[in-house]
Amino acid sequence: MYVLLAAGLWALSGPAAKYLFQGGMSPFDLVQLRTTISAAMLFVWLVVWKRDLLSIARKDYLYFPLLGITLAAMQFTYLYSISRIQVAAAVLLQYQAPAFIAVYAIFINRKRLSIGTLVSLFGAVMGCYLMVGAYNLNLLHMNRVGIISGLASAVAFALYSVRSEYGMRTYAPWTVFFYALVFAAVIWNLLYPPFSAFHARYGASAWQWILFIGLFGTVLPFGLYNEGIKRIHSARASITATLEPVMAGVIAYGFLGEMMEPWQIMGAGLVIASILLLQTTQDPA
Repeated sequence: MYVLLAAGLWALSGPAAKYLFQGGMSPFDLVQLRTTISAAMLFVWLVVWKRDLLSIARKDYLYFPLLGITLAAMQFTYLYSISRIQVAAAVLLQYQAPAFIAVYAIFINRKRLSIGTLVSLFGAVMGCYLMVGAYNLNLLHMNRVGIISGLASAVAFALYSVRSEYGMRTYAPWTVFFYALVFAAVIWNLLYPPFSAFHARYGASAWQWILFIGLFGTVLPFGLYNEGIKRIHSARASITATLEPVMAGVIAYGFLGEMMEPWQIMGAGLVIASILLLQTTQDPA
């Protein structure tokens, strides 16, 4: 349920980012705004309600900056991909992450995955392909830099998932995410002129969407996703998160009247079936 809630929130934030890009905002500005604002929001919440979660051991002073670099790279490559290609294509590319996580688990961690998990992985990825209408996307005519950026976001998402899982052996999910987010914000205020995005003249509507992305597209979904990883591990959490494009399609149908083609409906059913199958399988110890 934590991962499903995260997927639903991410489904809302992608189109919001695309709206801001169409209004003239650059991905560099949005990633600086997103990381800085969301880090500040989460810091205030932790100081007021969960101050004990701010404590970390000295031995992990290097772990969190490295995780922050991964998060910073993931957020930028995903937003940059959205700015250059269709949102559906960017989502599809990022949700190749479960495949990378499976490869990492099998070949790096020497972990055995059950046949049910592997079938769920294949079904979820194929379901995403159909759900976003990728069969109508002529990749040869799309922006190649956007495609590469989308694939890079998948790799970064996979690394963030497995490295967060490592950190949560010791710390609470919100602790891991908070420090990763802080260092991501620091990185984007070093790579990009510090707080320069805050000086741009955006209208009230733009700031509403920026704050929406900060809270409902970053703080809550990533925190919930980490809670999910803590309970079902990174491979299963990433497969479950492939429900995001299904939710995005439902949202588009309900609020925008966009109709889904038969292949898209089939893809949505395949994703849901894969997630249900995942819940009935157990990986070898």
